[in-house]
Amino acid sequence: MVTTVCQAEPADLLSDYDIAESDKGINALPHKQIVDICNRIGKKLSSVSKQDCLDGNFDSPRFYSNRNNLILEKHFHARPDLHNAPRILFLGGIHGDEYSSVSVSFKWLKTLQENHSGIFDWHFMPLTNPDGLLQKKSSRVNANKVDLNRNFIPAETAINPIKHWQTYAKKRARYYPGTSPLSEPETQAIHQLIEEIKPDVIVSVHAPHGILDYDGTITPPKKLGPLRLKQLGTYPGSLGNYGWFVKQIPVMTIELKHAGIMPKRKDIDRMWTDLIHWVKLRTDGDGTLLARKSTP
Repeated sequence: MVTTVCQAEPADLLSDYDIAESDKGINALPHKQIVDICNRIGKKLSSVSKQDCLDGNFDSPRFYSNRNNLILEKHFHARPDLHNAPRILFLGGIHGDEYSSVSVSFKWLKTLQENHSGIFDWHFMPLTNPDGLLQKKSSRVNANKVDLNRNFIPAETAINPIKHWQTYAKKRARYYPGTSPLSEPETQAIHQLIEEIKPDVIVSVHAPHGILDYDGTITPPKKLGPLRLKQLGTYPGSLGNYGWFVKQIPVMTIELKHAGIMPKRKDIDRMWTDLIHWVKLRTDGDGTLLARKSTP
């Protein structure tokens, strides 16, 4: 179980207002599979209750893990009149043992649900590796013992992920990239979302390095809350390598300080505020995120 420092919800954030009725899911009953996965998440994480999860009003099930666990997703649509609204793909819990990345993703999803006005188009997937989280002893890897953050398509100039794992990662099991890129249903789901959404930026939450990493050419934020920018580069098959060097989509990696301890409420608030501010700052006058006009 995760020890959480803060149960209160973020408030007074720089964001939007007036949630569309369709996003509130008024009178909508959750799918049985959503109820089941939320029940299991609530039992695993002390900072995310079953009801917290159900309140996410997730979209109809369509993505599943190796063990047939539902991969939750929620699309917050932009207003119909904003044809160039920035599109943001938000991913949490790629590594199942990074509890805080899942919990904070749920907190921010709730914040967005309460404050979304439609000036941005968000697609949330707060737990992309349910198998890793929900097994008795949570693990970085998925049920096939694959590190999902090494299982994406590598850039043409990058070393083969298997060779990199054998040589530089010294065959450490926690970094195993899988037999081939996109061999896992979880990375296939993310790949499909990227193809569908064509996001302007991908935001991924990890722990416990306590920094902000970024891959792309548009100017990144210098900080998100207490996290300072420190660009680490990418590994073959990582989301950053795939997102930027293959798809030309900037990838922001939020590395929380602790994997098993929640950030303080004020820091959760500040990180979200800084993220929203950066997206607004990097949005052109016509509503187009500047990333669409950049090339690597």
